[in-house]
Amino acid sequence: MKAFQVKAPHDYQVAEVDPPKVAAGEALVRVAFAGICGSDMHIIHGDNAFVRFPRITGHEFAGVVEAVGEGVADVAVGDRVCIDPVISCGECYPCRIGRPNVCSSLEVIGVHRDGGFEEFVAVPAANVHHLPEHIGLDAAALVEPYTIAANVLDRMQPHPGDRLMILGAGVIGLTILQMALAKGIEEVIVTDVINERLVAAKQLGATQVFNSREQDVEKEVLALTQGEGVPLIADAACVPALLPQMLRLASPAGRIGLLGFSVQPSELVQLEVIKKELTLVGSRLNNRKFPEVLKLMASGQLDPLALVSHRLPLSDMPSAIDMLDHRPEEARKVLIQISA
Repeated sequence: MKAFQVKAPHDYQVAEVDPPKVAAGEALVRVAFAGICGSDMHIIHGDNAFVRFPRITGHEFAGVVEAVGEGVADVAVGDRVCIDPVISCGECYPCRIGRPNVCSSLEVIGVHRDGGFEEFVAVPAANVHHLPEHIGLDAAALVEPYTIAANVLDRMQPHPGDRLMILGAGVIGLTILQMALAKGIEEVIVTDVINERLVAAKQLGATQVFNSREQDVEKEVLALTQGEGVPLIADAACVPALLPQMLRLASPAGRIGLLGFSVQPSELVQLEVIKKELTLVGSRLNNRKFPEVLKLMASGQLDPLALVSHRLPLSDMPSAIDMLDHRPEEARKVLIQISA
């Protein structure tokens, strides 16, 4: 079968590989669609500290169950499904307190074990989520990015009337925007350096957008909030140098959600944190958010296909990577069609 395999940083190709075997407790899924994520790009570039090579990447995918292993009762051949990539042990401290997404022995499909950029993938049956009838397999491949958004918003604990600021209008920034609106946050500020992304954010419901390369974002946001600052700030830009600005723009008692995996240090002025009693929270992957996202998607409160700019066959993965590397303004979510 065909798969997109990363053998080592900057060494990747669409290749013929052996089909996976289905173990007890697993389901074999014929992958229909898979989305390219920024973390896939980090793996390709050697910037992901967690990956084990060689690796078939892809953690955003949906398809149809082809076979099930011994002991699987709740998943059947022919089921239309999407997959939660988070595999946890269920026994360590994070798992015991309901935080399996930071399990001490965490595995992520597409990072620690092979993922969705292949014709067939074997996954734990416990990670399979059935699709409501009218959610297409293309839309279902985008459930996982929305779980990232749901997770960071949950970590920031919004209060009624809170205003949200999102740094970065890439795909994750736009999923946070849609999720925030679905959860009842009425005012959302979005910043980016690419105007095409800001246009998309405005179309999807952002109340204010600012190009941080062309405008003084601090001046604009503080004027907009009468000097108070913003209660909720989500860092979807994932640029360590932006943390001091986030601290200055956060309101007293504000919460800042961090999503980046950079190993570069950020400058943190402790006075800014203490005088406002700010809360900085990390958010990794998702903590059992698939049912919530599927429910919102089924109700029409989320529009995943609005994020899709390109649909390409698996054979075009190298050209898609080149576009995302060198012409990011041309792309939002790139969806790879693997089977019909």
